[in-house]
Amino acid sequence: MEATDDLQTPHLILLPSPGIGHLIPLVELAKRLILHNFSITFTIPTDGNPSKAQQDLLDSLPKPINYIYLSPVDLTDLPNDVTIETRISLTATRSLPSLRETLKAFSATHRVVALVVDGFSTDAFDVAKEFNISPYLFFSSAAILLSLILYLPKLDEMYTGEYRDMPESLKLPGCVPIPGTDLVDPMQDRSNDGYKFFLHHSKRFRMAEGILINTFMGLEVGALKALKDGSDPTIPPVYPVGPLIQMGSKVGVDDQVECLRWLDDQPTGSVLFVSFGSGGTLSLEQQNELALGLELSEQKFLWVMKSPTQTTANASYFNAQTIQDPFAFLPEGFLERTKGRGLVVPSWAPQIQVLSHGSTGGFITHCGWNSTLESVVHGVPLIAWPLYAEQKMNAKILVEDLKIALRPRSEENGAVGRAEIATTVKCLMEGEEGKKIRNRMSVLKAAAEKVLYEDGNTPNSLSEVAQKWK
Repeated sequence: MEATDDLQTPHLILLPSPGIGHLIPLVELAKRLILHNFSITFTIPTDGNPSKAQQDLLDSLPKPINYIYLSPVDLTDLPNDVTIETRISLTATRSLPSLRETLKAFSATHRVVALVVDGFSTDAFDVAKEFNISPYLFFSSAAILLSLILYLPKLDEMYTGEYRDMPESLKLPGCVPIPGTDLVDPMQDRSNDGYKFFLHHSKRFRMAEGILINTFMGLEVGALKALKDGSDPTIPPVYPVGPLIQMGSKVGVDDQVECLRWLDDQPTGSVLFVSFGSGGTLSLEQQNELALGLELSEQKFLWVMKSPTQTTANASYFNAQTIQDPFAFLPEGFLERTKGRGLVVPSWAPQIQVLSHGSTGGFITHCGWNSTLESVVHGVPLIAWPLYAEQKMNAKILVEDLKIALRPRSEENGAVGRAEIATTVKCLMEGEEGKKIRNRMSVLKAAAEKVLYEDGNTPNSLSEVAQKWK
């Protein structure tokens, strides 16, 4: 009886790239898709040691969603300084034999209607074709980045130098102009393997039968209209299905209840939340300047702090656990001097609960797309502090296009000084510009709520794709 049911219920296979930031929005998409009567299986690529955060998230999946780990891949041949894009791509690509076996087994017992992969796993499209399964792309970032990736093969042919040296900003249809230095990390060095992988995947995006993207019309009107206007018939249909964010997951909250209790005792809108996401880290010098800047600002703050790194800004991407005690790296006397006004928590805080708390009035963010959407949904104005990946591009949208963020100016060495931090924080939390940003963010928050209603764009986009799959 069960086998017959399995063959009647349309089944989706979802393939995320490694990294919790890629998994979170795909899990939220899956939760919405089961409302359309699909059964779903996540196939998880791994190099053998999934993080606790990832495991907790998978273990919390609702009933019709299952997961399996693909056979662990060996990455010991990679040099220590390999780029994050190369590591993610190779983990996905080396998992393909295991994915092939999985699809073979599932196709015998289930009616598999689509394979949905994210942007670093496009090599799996070939496997989908072997089993006559529709290949779809889930794009977890902004529409401006999707536009750039779709344009990249042409740009690669047209322009021979380094993109960071381009004399003029890149103007993509419907998007804010992007200077070469603000383009996504893998495009900053064309000789690097990270760029070669990025270009390889960009050439394969058009193989998808459709692209589901985690954004919405009220947030990126120009970029989405340009992607959907049909002027380039080679672009697959684009379905805006955002904002897909975690809705206050309880995972790990008990450990961090102290910071929520502390927020309960603060005045409405008075606290600046400071967090650089699951993967972002600062150098020791920059962390010192941030601490002293927060102190100088005289504003209340809740700071999620990690141990500093002298290597890369994404040092904790694959290992969000803090190895050392981060408090040991704070300026001497900082905790005593800011006691009562500020709270520093090590490594992690329940971000959704913090952003949705009435006492939270601002957010220093690395501009990861998940954090950006969470801020918009909860109406929290921003200070943009991009670190890696496409975050400089996201910051550009937030500051110049949507005008819902301030961006502190860097000094010549790339660091942001304490005085600049203090001024920016004060401006956001109690200045006139901060009020304007808060008002614009309220309008966007209302747009996000509207788009998620039953007659909004997001449910309509999902229904359209669901009908195609069935």
